[in-house]
Amino acid sequence: MAFQVFNFNPRVAAGVAEAGYVSPTPIQAQAIPAVMQGRDVMGLAQTGTGKTAAFALPILHRLMHGGHGAVRALVIAPTRELAEQIHQSIEALGKQTRLRSVTIYGGVGINPQIQKLKRGVEIVVACPGRLLDHIGQGTIDLSRLEVLVLDEADQMFDMGFFPAIRQILKKLPRERQTLLFSATMPDEIRRLAHDVLSDPVTVQVGNTAPPVTVSHALYPVSQHLKTPLLLELLHHTDTESVLVFTRTKHRAKRLGEQLAKAGYKAASLQGNLSQNKRQAALDGFRDGTFQILVATDIAARGIDVSQISHVVNYDIPDTPEAYVHRIGRTGRAARSGDAFTLVTGEDTVMVRTIEKVLGSSLERRKVDGFDYTVPAPKKDSEFARPPRQPAPRRQPAGEKRAGAPAGAAPATRNRRPQRPGRASSGARAER
Repeated sequence: MAFQVFNFNPRVAAGVAEAGYVSPTPIQAQAIPAVMQGRDVMGLAQTGTGKTAAFALPILHRLMHGGHGAVRALVIAPTRELAEQIHQSIEALGKQTRLRSVTIYGGVGINPQIQKLKRGVEIVVACPGRLLDHIGQGTIDLSRLEVLVLDEADQMFDMGFFPAIRQILKKLPRERQTLLFSATMPDEIRRLAHDVLSDPVTVQVGNTAPPVTVSHALYPVSQHLKTPLLLELLHHTDTESVLVFTRTKHRAKRLGEQLAKAGYKAASLQGNLSQNKRQAALDGFRDGTFQILVATDIAARGIDVSQISHVVNYDIPDTPEAYVHRIGRTGRAARSGDAFTLVTGEDTVMVRTIEKVLGSSLERRKVDGFDYTVPAPKKDSEFARPPRQPAPRRQPAGEKRAGAPAGAAPATRNRRPQRPGRASSGARAER
């Protein structure tokens, strides 16, 4: 089957050819005809299956007929990295169409986005929080919207974006085509699909199994020896490009620093970075400037680097679905890949759950020559945060300390700076 069977507008077909697309992936083969017929679609597909083109190509084809300058298609994505990736795909595939796309997300100035919207665009790729800002300020007109895409719906739910999504839906025309894509189908996604889709076509490819081109291995190790074991693994493994997952932003940052100190070309990708630094880390990982990228699940959403040879779970994920998402980033395009997971005794239940979902047991390995008997330090100095110190009691003006001589300088205490409060997971992830 070739892309010619879809009879795309010649300018869209030119973009397909220029991008080097020859045969559609299963999700594209199933979804594109339904989308081109104007049907609502519920798409179940893992990351890396080609679903962006599955909705981008029929949208570009549709928008070639009709007016220009108004927002006619809206794609909502959970993270700015994914939004940028979708935008870049739309620009590449629509290079010959003269259709304009713009990204909207937090963490960057709003005024350049407003200016682009004023000049007129046909496609907007947005994260929920900043899109609501534009709607509230009246800087985006969605009254002529024809197509809405909700991408990675399960991730948007996990990040707490569903209230924002429902607010946005109230501002959109009821007469529209809606496409919803998700890697998993928990009850919350089913309810959303029921509310927003009208007589949808359901398209499903694959299951919760990872690509067959990926080999798995578990490396049992004590928590305090994870970093030394990772360094030993990297030293003895022929790697090209390595994506390392941690559970927290703090660990991602710290581990990235430790790998760089050990001589590796490494960077971290986590929510506390500015947008420029996040983009620099991603671009450097894509072009080979960085061989290793350490990331959290949320920060890594939208990473599409085809040459990743190894995925390392420094921390085991919280769900089997997250495990499949992570390791699905290697072994793409018929290439082989390796997925290593460092596991402690506390991870036994999750390991069993993952093995049950995969339908097979995962190989346990040990690294020859590595000393697994090194005792844990009395304090976890590697990832421990400094303890919070209570603030000293303020004395009222003019009150002297008991026993202090007149005119004595007030006593001072050495205090560590207190950690700032945390923002909500949804806002921090987007911004």
